[in-house]
Amino acid sequence: MTQHASLSPERWSQFTLDQQIIMIGNEMHRGSKLLGIGDGERRRNAYARVLALADLTVRVNASRGLRRELLRWRDLVARLYIVGHGDPAAHDSALRVLLQFTPEAARQIPHVTAHQELERG
Repeated sequence: MTQHASLSPERWSQFTLDQQIIMIGNEMHRGSKLLGIGDGERRRNAYARVLALADLTVRVNASRGLRRELLRWRDLVARLYIVGHGDPAAHDSALRVLLQFTPEAARQIPHVTAHQELERG
């Protein structure tokens, strides 16, 4: 998780919520390439990065409702982290839900889902 280990809450709070959600989504999207049998450790590392960014987002946002929903979403990712195998349907569902947090992030859904369908199709 070295990529985000030095990311401070102060630095993270300089990004808009749209940017924060999209950056978390980027990590989730990278994780979508690691759902195979031999990718367990790398997949767990990707989910660890996602969890760290979600934690930062919860920490720097004042909205109680947003924090509550992000923590609920975080529980989904924590389950994916704990499960020993890749679950493409659960992963895709979690990514889609995340991107629905903001209108700007939601605009990315067609691009992400189309890309994932091409990779798996």
